[in-house]
Amino acid sequence: MAPGMSKQKKAMESINTRLALVMKSGKYTLGYRSTIKSLRLGKAKLVILANNAPPLRKSEIEYYAMLAKTGVHYYSGDNVSLGTACGKYFRVSTLSIIDPGDSDIIRTVPAEQSKGKE
Repeated sequence: MAPGMSKQKKAMESINTRLALVMKSGKYTLGYRSTIKSLRLGKAKLVILANNAPPLRKSEIEYYAMLAKTGVHYYSGDNVSLGTACGKYFRVSTLSIIDPGDSDIIRTVPAEQSKGKE
């Protein structure tokens, strides 16, 4: 196994545990329409997109997030694994976190993203 792969797996596991904590103790919306709504109202603190979200929807959410000055995290798994990470039995391609609750996902996810881009 490549060393970069294990680091990516650890990052995904940490995001999954933080997501589970948000689902338990925080406020969130699942789905495209409710994510757009929370972005337009300025309530969303972080948006998470699955890697197989449709390109048009992805660009529209990025646009609204840019206007609302909200961070966007690109989940490394597909919509099925994002739904599973949220503890749901259905696919989730878009998720907005309104209140993280006990989780520190707002602080940690943007830091992990900037490390990956360097």
